Amino acid sequence: MKVLMISGSRNPQGKTATMAEAALRGAAQAGAQCERVWLPEMKMERCRQCDEAGWGDCRAKGSCVIEDDFAALVTKIRQADAVVFATPVYFGDLSESLRAFTDRLRRITRHEAGKAGIVGKPALGVSVAGGSGNGSFFCADSLNKTLSTSGFEVRDSVAVRRQMMDLKAPSLEAGGRALGR
Repeated sequence: MKVLMISGSRNPQGKTATMAEAALRGAAQAGAQCERVWLPEMKMERCRQCDEAGWGDCRAKGSCVIEDDFAALVTKIRQADAVVFATPVYFGDLSESLRAFTDRLRRITRHEAGKAGIVGKPALGVSVAGGSGNGSFFCADSLNKTLSTSGFEVRDSVAVRRQMMDLKAPSLEAGGRALGR
């Protein structure tokens, strides 16, 4: 069993990483091999909306024409048994790096070739808000919709406020154990 964590956070020791690590700790306890990917460290462009209709190879072929780290990361997702998507909350929504990646991902999954190895794959969403934490629920809903649209079987989408991290960590660990089985 392999669990891939994709984080839209710049800080591998921050709040988002701490909560994602709780999920991975649970997955490892269940015997899963865990891999971590930090999107801000990758070369990942935003969608170009290639043709005059706003689409391109994503809709026609299930692939993207942009030559960056996107295709390699999609391959990692296809090779994993489950995926944890973690994002800090910015303005009540996903981080820019996770948004850029998921916008392109949901476009390629409109085509049958793009759906391969993604549709039905278990996923866990983690949205971590600092500050007041008020945007965590909006972000978790946005992440859930984006992952569902791409075809993932979203097992949970956890909204975490910085004030409640100690209470949410055990739930994320349990969610990770469930993914790792």
